[in-house]
Amino acid sequence: MKRFIALAAVFAGLQLSAAELRLSFAEAEVGRSPAGFTNMLAGKGRPGDWQVLMDEVPPLLAPLTTQAPSIARQPVLAQVSKDTTDERFPLLVYEQETFGDFTLRTRIKMVAGEVEQMAGIAFRLLDAENFYVIRASALGQNVRFYKLVDGGRSAPIGPEVKIKPGQWHELAIRCSGTEIRCELDGQLVLPPLNDQSFRSGRIGFFTKSDAVSYFADTVIEYTPQLPLAQRVVDEVMKSSSRLVALKLAVPGDGTNDVKFVAGKDPADIGTAAGQYEVECLRSGQIFFSKNSSYAAVVMPVRDRNGEVLAAARIHMTTFLGQTERNAITRATPIIKQIQALVASSSDPLK
Repeated sequence: MKRFIALAAVFAGLQLSAAELRLSFAEAEVGRSPAGFTNMLAGKGRPGDWQVLMDEVPPLLAPLTTQAPSIARQPVLAQVSKDTTDERFPLLVYEQETFGDFTLRTRIKMVAGEVEQMAGIAFRLLDAENFYVIRASALGQNVRFYKLVDGGRSAPIGPEVKIKPGQWHELAIRCSGTEIRCELDGQLVLPPLNDQSFRSGRIGFFTKSDAVSYFADTVIEYTPQLPLAQRVVDEVMKSSSRLVALKLAVPGDGTNDVKFVAGKDPADIGTAAGQYEVECLRSGQIFFSKNSSYAAVVMPVRDRNGEVLAAARIHMTTFLGQTERNAITRATPIIKQIQALVASSSDPLK
């Protein structure tokens, strides 16, 4: 199956400054859940049944002539299960990117539901118990924002709004730092909100109970985030004058498939690691070498349980009489800093 996600990135010089992600289901199989997403559930009941269906959708732009079609059939994302469990919140989460600052625009249509007729977006999502959500309800005639923190739900915030079921509505959400804004059908429906609970995370489509809801024409404009491994390398390099270079290697799919995923030199990223990194990942062993320019130490990066997550190749300034023991002693605070940065993030190291 061809990729159905079109990702266009805009570069300024050599730095990735802005990107646009369009979620289009034109290449997805009708009647099946699209690839690249994870079906999740917050609360109780059964997970949602997410499918790509064909539906009539008005064009985003007004027709140029009266002869142009005003409505076209196109693939849309739909949640179609009708489990009436009250505290049931089906989620379909996009897994290919995490988002910090972003503007999301999507179209929602609340088709059916006896307990609820709801559609919304979960964002800065860490897992099924930690995320923000903004959703519209055609049954409740309202828009609400709330957050889940460790499964506990905050008091909802939002106004009463006239929302017609069975019609397409445009929902827009903007996150910038701690500020959150929301528009429905081009009108600001929530005052600017400020919350510091989540700084980044995934984005997912959201419904409740037996709501049959459709989503279409989703566009996300965002500032790409550096992978955790590279953020760690950049932070450690800034804070240590003794460092000449730093690279992190992680295991791949094969036994000896170990690659560098972050480093001071961008040319190193994606290259195969050496025997020392492979053995360090396998056994946790530490390696030392030196030359006239630097002392090199390869050390394991461990998680809170002591499991080896990565191998760090540390190049430090050297001096006359540099010994292995002294080099390891000098490298140990660097490893501790790396481990603290990794532990404080919810992002994967790979």
